[in-house]
Amino acid sequence: MGTVEETLKCPACQDLFTDPVQLPCRHGFCLTCIQAVCEEGPLFCPECQILLPSNLTLEINASLQRKVEDFIIKSSSSSEQPTAKQSSSTVPCDHCIEMPSEAIRTCLTCDASLCQAHALLHQQRSALREHTVVEVTQDLLSLKCKEHRDELKLFCMEERVPVCCLCVLVGVHKNHKAAQLHDACTDLKSMLETTINKLLQMRCEAENAIQDLEFLYTQTVMSAADFRERISDKYNRIRVVLDGDERLMMQIIDAEEDCMTEWLEAERGKMEARINEIDDLRLSNKLLLQETHDLRFIQQITEQNRCEPPKLAPIQQIDKELCDPDRLRTIEKLVDDLSVALSQHFPRMWSYLSCPVLDLKTAHPKLEISQDGRQVCWKEQPDSEAPTTQPYDSQYSVLAKKSFTTGQHYWEVIVQEKPYWLIGVTTGSVNEDHGPSPRPSGVGVNKTSWCLYHGEGQYLACHDTQEKQLQVGKKVRKLGILANVQKGELSFYNADNMTLLHSFKVECKEPLFPMFNPCIDINGLNRQPLTMFWIKDPWDWGGSTD
Repeated sequence: MGTVEETLKCPACQDLFTDPVQLPCRHGFCLTCIQAVCEEGPLFCPECQILLPSNLTLEINASLQRKVEDFIIKSSSSSEQPTAKQSSSTVPCDHCIEMPSEAIRTCLTCDASLCQAHALLHQQRSALREHTVVEVTQDLLSLKCKEHRDELKLFCMEERVPVCCLCVLVGVHKNHKAAQLHDACTDLKSMLETTINKLLQMRCEAENAIQDLEFLYTQTVMSAADFRERISDKYNRIRVVLDGDERLMMQIIDAEEDCMTEWLEAERGKMEARINEIDDLRLSNKLLLQETHDLRFIQQITEQNRCEPPKLAPIQQIDKELCDPDRLRTIEKLVDDLSVALSQHFPRMWSYLSCPVLDLKTAHPKLEISQDGRQVCWKEQPDSEAPTTQPYDSQYSVLAKKSFTTGQHYWEVIVQEKPYWLIGVTTGSVNEDHGPSPRPSGVGVNKTSWCLYHGEGQYLACHDTQEKQLQVGKKVRKLGILANVQKGELSFYNADNMTLLHSFKVECKEPLFPMFNPCIDINGLNRQPLTMFWIKDPWDWGGSTD
């Protein structure tokens, strides 16, 4: 179908023939298209360029006309919409009066739309060659100066907009530096190419960063698995040592019990033998007393040497101290010593680990709190609303929902690469039903708050008007805070290596609230959130109180 359609198109307007005529050279054209050529001078064929007789009569080719009509009917019946010469999406030629043709070009100088034949005339006439001819457009005014209705031939370098010559001479762009539109377009294209190359480079860098992140993720998973296995093995060894030590102590206790029992049984046997000996002697003496014949009594008593009391060894009192469990006390003391040694490491600081939940009611309006209450960051805002204050403004804070007045409490905050943050504790007025009141007066750096501030690589311990610069060896990526209310101490740690950064002496009887300040985001450099570190199903040591 496409081949048939091409044979029925006018070479001048590239549309289906309208009133087709056939020249002696056998090339066909629309009547209006060839008439437009005739108006400009000698008659010639736009296709083969041969001159035609001046008295040539242009007659409509009925056969070719029927073919065009048949083609349109067939196309309509097969639901194919032919290209209409005057459809709503086309622009008519301003020079074709009797039978308008579709325009393919627009002359900005003439303010006219041109079909192919008239566009060809624009190219051939020397007086029209300097006109600005562009792709056909329905909105001609969009390509012209709205104020002077003149062509946009220049580019204002100061305001970076296309302008006409009058704008630069007498208009609002007077005295502005301007360049030719073509030169400006070349420069802007060069700049755009540079931008594209830079974006491509940044994309490559981002892809490389993703590869690095994937590699680090794999390394992290493998490292965690390796540490998990090694630490589990170490605890197994500790359990083996403890189990062995327990068995040893139990065996010693069993051996002590056996020795004492054996000795007591032996002593019992001796005492029972003495009792039997004494009973026999008493019985024989009682029988001797029953003798009534004096001579026999004397003979028996002398023969048995019983004239004097028997020389029996005295019964010694059992020394109860011989059964005193000194060895068992020693064993218990050794176990106590082991418990004391272990108690220096238990419970650990992480045993008191909790995850504060952020209270949206206490958050500054410019802060954004995550749905689970574990993250806080500066809200993204248009450049027109960018803050003008310094990033360390202490008022941009949020408090935790729960406070504490007793016990030990420990929590960790992931700061990673944030250039600015402020973290600590503060006091605040309390509503018995709803916790801390919105924006309590304690939020900020004052005499009722104790904080650690990081900015531009420096760490400051802040309380009231006092600031102390800290010497920190390794950059803090996770901050740990331990509050020991009984001792009145608040300590800050590098949670990765548990290095103590600073300790405050806190003398306060009011409830203490954990406080978090992600600091202001400037130019997108401090948009990262503060994230609470948390673990699933923490072990309850019973040492912390909320």
